[in-house]
Amino acid sequence: MEAFLRAFLPRVLDASTTYEVHAFQGKGDLLAKLARRLRAYARWLPEDWRIMVIVDRDQEDCRSLKTRLETIAAAAGLTTRSSAPGTWQVVNRIAIEELEAWYFGDWQAVRVVYPNVPASVPTKTAYRDSDAIRGGTWEHFERILKRHGYHRSGLPKTAVARAMGAEIQPARNRSESFQKFHQAVIEATC
Repeated sequence: MEAFLRAFLPRVLDASTTYEVHAFQGKGDLLAKLARRLRAYARWLPEDWRIMVIVDRDQEDCRSLKTRLETIAAAAGLTTRSSAPGTWQVVNRIAIEELEAWYFGDWQAVRVVYPNVPASVPTKTAYRDSDAIRGGTWEHFERILKRHGYHRSGLPKTAVARAMGAEIQPARNRSESFQKFHQAVIEATC
């Protein structure tokens, strides 16, 4: 996610908007440290700053994960977008099921980076709804790339995330979780 955001955000944010990406060592690390981190931010957070927490759903129940994130933010004394849409300090976003679902959501971007993959992939039943791909989106993505001559020794997730972050176009991305993320990014800058 960090590599994706570092490539994507400069393309969609105004040059005057500042931001920082704080990466964790996976979802478990983020969830273990989030309460402490948000409590620290709550002590000094300027009124016009926004915090965006982004995590993969993986196979977890989306609603319970979102509730857990919202509870952590509220306990830290921060206002979430869900609780106060116009005056929020924290927004929690979930990549459903994983970041790679966002790639499936903009298959044209995938084809810019990997021109040998077929344009027809998103028309297949399993891939029509990028947020509903069963069995791991990164595994499906890796299999498709390998089948068409890319990354035969395994998917280099960071390099792929960087390349995709540089190509994904919000206006054509069909992933609902990506659109909710993008909407929050734009809203945070207003």
